[in-house]
Amino acid sequence: MKRYLLPLLIVAMLVITACAPITAPAAVMMQAAAGEETAESVLLKFDVAEDMARFAFDQTKTFDDGLPAHGASFVTQGYIYEYGTLDGTNGTHPDGSPEFPDKVIGEWVCRGWFVGDAAHATTGPWVITTQLYMFDEEHGGGQLVTDGYELSDIDLVGLRAVTGGTGEYAEARGEAMQTLLGFNSSEGVNLRFEIEVQQ
Repeated sequence: MKRYLLPLLIVAMLVITACAPITAPAAVMMQAAAGEETAESVLLKFDVAEDMARFAFDQTKTFDDGLPAHGASFVTQGYIYEYGTLDGTNGTHPDGSPEFPDKVIGEWVCRGWFVGDAAHATTGPWVITTQLYMFDEEHGGGQLVTDGYELSDIDLVGLRAVTGGTGEYAEARGEAMQTLLGFNSSEGVNLRFEIEVQQ
Protein backbone atom coordinates (compact mmCIF):
# COMPACT_ATOMS: atom_id res chain seq x y z
CA MET A 1 0.00 0.00 0.00
CA LYS A 2 2.84 2.38 0.85
CA ARG A 3 4.23 2.14 -2.67
CA TYR A 4 1.09 3.91 -3.99
CA LEU A 5 1.30 6.74 -1.45
CA LEU A 6 4.10 8.77 -3.09
CA PRO A 7 2.53 8.87 -6.58
CA LEU A 8 -0.79 9.95 -5.04
CA LEU A 9 0.92 12.78 -3.12
CA ILE A 10 2.65 13.97 -6.30
CA VAL A 11 -0.66 14.02 -8.21
CA ALA A 12 -2.34 15.94 -5.37
CA MET A 13 0.40 18.58 -5.36
CA LEU A 14 0.12 19.03 -9.13
CA VAL A 15 -3.66 19.54 -8.88
CA ILE A 16 -3.27 22.14 -6.10
CA THR A 17 -0.61 24.01 -8.09
CA ALA A 18 -2.72 24.02 -11.25
CA CYS A 19 -5.73 25.42 -9.40
CA ALA A 20 -3.86 28.22 -7.65
CA PRO A 21 -4.99 31.71 -8.77
CA ILE A 22 -2.74 33.59 -11.18
CA THR A 23 -2.56 37.35 -10.81
CA ALA A 24 -1.30 39.98 -13.22
CA PRO A 25 1.44 42.01 -11.53
CA ALA A 26 1.02 45.08 -13.72
CA ALA A 27 -2.73 45.04 -13.29
CA VAL A 28 -2.36 44.81 -9.53
CA MET A 29 0.02 47.76 -9.61
CA MET A 30 -2.46 49.67 -11.72
CA GLN A 31 -5.05 49.23 -8.99
CA ALA A 32 -3.00 51.62 -6.90
CA ALA A 33 -3.50 54.27 -9.59
CA ALA A 34 -7.25 53.78 -9.70
CA GLY A 35 -8.21 50.36 -10.98
CA GLU A 36 -10.37 47.48 -9.86
CA GLU A 37 -9.41 43.91 -10.74
CA THR A 38 -11.50 40.79 -11.22
CA ALA A 39 -10.44 37.33 -12.36
CA GLU A 40 -11.16 38.19 -16.01
CA SER A 41 -10.79 41.96 -16.33
CA VAL A 42 -9.30 45.14 -14.92
CA LEU A 43 -11.25 48.39 -14.56
CA LEU A 44 -8.85 51.29 -15.09
CA LYS A 45 -10.01 54.72 -13.90
CA PHE A 46 -8.06 57.93 -14.49
CA ASP A 47 -8.29 61.55 -15.67
CA VAL A 48 -6.51 63.30 -18.55
CA ALA A 49 -5.58 66.97 -18.96
CA GLU A 50 -4.59 68.00 -22.49
CA ASP A 51 -1.60 70.30 -22.88
CA MET A 52 -2.83 72.62 -25.64
CA ALA A 53 0.73 73.86 -26.21
CA ARG A 54 1.37 70.48 -27.88
CA PHE A 55 -1.75 70.53 -30.08
CA ALA A 56 -1.02 70.74 -33.83
CA PHE A 57 -3.47 70.45 -36.73
CA ASP A 58 -3.76 70.66 -40.52
CA GLN A 59 -4.32 74.37 -41.12
CA THR A 60 -5.42 73.86 -44.73
CA LYS A 61 -8.87 72.76 -43.45
CA THR A 62 -10.27 75.54 -41.27
CA PHE A 63 -13.35 77.66 -40.75
CA ASP A 64 -13.19 81.40 -41.48
CA ASP A 65 -12.27 82.00 -37.83
CA GLY A 66 -9.23 79.72 -38.15
CA LEU A 67 -10.59 76.83 -36.08
CA PRO A 68 -10.24 73.25 -37.42
CA ALA A 69 -12.97 72.16 -39.86
CA HIS A 70 -14.17 68.73 -41.01
CA GLY A 71 -11.30 66.58 -42.26
CA ALA A 72 -8.50 68.42 -40.46
CA SER A 73 -5.99 65.98 -38.99
CA PHE A 74 -4.33 66.66 -35.64
CA VAL A 75 -2.08 65.32 -32.90
CA THR A 76 -1.97 66.36 -29.26
CA GLN A 77 -0.57 65.26 -25.88
CA GLY A 78 -1.31 65.63 -22.19
CA TYR A 79 -1.04 64.24 -18.67
CA ILE A 80 -2.69 61.20 -17.12
CA TYR A 81 -3.79 61.97 -13.56
CA GLU A 82 -5.12 59.90 -10.70
CA TYR A 83 -8.88 59.40 -10.96
CA GLY A 84 -10.89 62.26 -9.48
CA THR A 85 -8.07 64.83 -9.66
CA LEU A 86 -9.66 67.02 -12.32
CA ASP A 87 -12.74 69.17 -12.61
CA GLY A 88 -13.76 71.11 -15.70
CA THR A 89 -11.01 73.73 -15.56
CA ASN A 90 -7.87 72.56 -13.74
CA GLY A 91 -4.97 70.22 -14.57
CA THR A 92 -2.56 72.44 -16.49
CA HIS A 93 -1.04 75.88 -16.12
CA PRO A 94 -1.54 78.36 -19.01
CA ASP A 95 1.93 77.40 -20.32
CA GLY A 96 0.87 73.73 -20.51
CA SER A 97 2.87 72.42 -17.53
CA PRO A 98 1.05 70.07 -15.10
CA GLU A 99 -0.78 71.78 -12.25
CA PHE A 100 -0.47 68.71 -10.00
CA PRO A 101 2.87 67.06 -10.93
CA ASP A 102 2.77 64.70 -7.92
CA LYS A 103 -0.48 63.20 -9.23
CA VAL A 104 0.68 62.61 -12.81
CA ILE A 105 0.78 58.84 -13.49
CA GLY A 106 1.50 58.78 -17.21
CA GLU A 107 1.35 60.46 -20.61
CA TRP A 108 -1.57 60.71 -23.03
CA VAL A 109 -1.22 60.97 -26.81
CA CYS A 110 -4.15 61.50 -29.17
CA ARG A 111 -4.27 61.68 -32.98
CA GLY A 112 -7.17 61.80 -35.40
CA TRP A 113 -9.47 63.96 -37.52
CA PHE A 114 -12.11 66.57 -36.91
CA VAL A 115 -15.56 65.54 -38.21
CA GLY A 116 -18.99 67.09 -38.66
CA ASP A 117 -19.17 70.56 -37.15
CA ALA A 118 -15.62 69.95 -35.89
CA ALA A 119 -14.30 72.73 -33.63
CA HIS A 120 -17.68 74.51 -33.88
CA ALA A 121 -19.57 71.50 -32.50
CA THR A 122 -21.60 71.89 -29.32
CA THR A 123 -23.20 68.44 -29.35
CA GLY A 124 -22.44 65.04 -30.83
CA PRO A 125 -19.14 63.74 -32.29
CA TRP A 126 -16.52 66.34 -33.18
CA VAL A 127 -13.41 64.17 -33.65
CA ILE A 128 -12.60 60.54 -34.37
CA THR A 129 -9.37 59.47 -32.68
CA THR A 130 -6.81 56.92 -31.62
CA GLN A 131 -5.62 57.48 -28.06
CA LEU A 132 -2.49 56.08 -26.41
CA TYR A 133 -2.19 55.91 -22.61
CA MET A 134 1.38 55.38 -21.40
CA PHE A 135 1.50 54.61 -17.67
CA ASP A 136 4.62 55.17 -15.60
CA GLU A 137 6.43 52.22 -14.02
CA GLU A 138 5.10 52.99 -10.55
CA HIS A 139 1.59 52.45 -11.88
CA GLY A 140 2.14 49.29 -13.88
CA GLY A 141 3.92 50.54 -16.98
CA GLY A 142 2.72 49.41 -20.39
CA GLN A 143 0.63 51.18 -22.99
CA LEU A 144 -3.06 50.92 -23.78
CA VAL A 145 -4.82 52.00 -27.00
CA THR A 146 -8.45 52.96 -27.70
CA ASP A 147 -10.28 54.10 -30.83
CA GLY A 148 -13.58 55.86 -31.45
CA TYR A 149 -15.57 59.06 -31.71
CA GLU A 150 -15.29 61.75 -29.05
CA LEU A 151 -18.33 63.78 -28.02
CA SER A 152 -18.35 67.56 -27.74
CA ASP A 153 -21.03 67.38 -25.03
CA ILE A 154 -19.80 68.07 -21.49
CA ASP A 155 -20.59 65.40 -18.88
CA LEU A 156 -21.98 62.96 -21.46
CA VAL A 157 -20.36 59.51 -21.62
CA GLY A 158 -19.03 58.31 -24.97
CA LEU A 159 -17.90 54.76 -25.72
CA ARG A 160 -14.58 53.73 -27.27
CA ALA A 161 -13.10 50.36 -28.26
CA VAL A 162 -9.98 49.01 -26.55
CA THR A 163 -7.83 47.83 -29.46
CA GLY A 164 -4.59 46.64 -27.83
CA GLY A 165 -1.44 47.80 -26.16
CA THR A 166 1.95 46.67 -24.93
CA GLY A 167 3.27 44.82 -21.91
CA GLU A 168 0.43 43.65 -19.69
CA TYR A 169 -2.03 45.02 -22.26
CA ALA A 170 -0.53 43.40 -25.38
CA GLU A 171 -3.71 41.39 -26.00
CA ALA A 172 -6.14 43.78 -24.32
CA ARG A 173 -9.71 44.18 -25.55
CA GLY A 174 -12.69 45.85 -23.97
CA GLU A 175 -14.71 49.04 -23.77
CA ALA A 176 -13.77 52.53 -22.61
CA MET A 177 -16.11 55.19 -21.25
CA GLN A 178 -14.90 58.75 -21.87
CA THR A 179 -16.45 61.90 -20.40
CA LEU A 180 -15.54 65.47 -21.36
CA LEU A 181 -15.28 67.42 -18.09
CA GLY A 182 -14.51 70.81 -19.63
CA PHE A 183 -11.49 72.86 -20.71
CA ASN A 184 -8.40 73.68 -18.67
CA SER A 185 -6.41 76.92 -18.50
CA SER A 186 -4.28 75.91 -21.52
CA GLU A 187 -7.59 75.59 -23.46
CA GLY A 188 -7.10 71.83 -23.73
CA VAL A 189 -9.76 69.26 -22.88
CA ASN A 190 -10.14 67.61 -19.48
CA LEU A 191 -11.32 64.01 -19.76
CA ARG A 192 -12.33 61.21 -17.39
CA PHE A 193 -11.93 57.54 -18.29
CA GLU A 194 -13.28 54.25 -16.99
CA ILE A 195 -11.88 51.43 -19.10
CA GLU A 196 -12.79 47.77 -18.65
CA VAL A 197 -9.84 45.81 -20.03
CA GLN A 198 -10.36 42.13 -20.89
CA GLN A 199 -7.02 40.31 -20.65
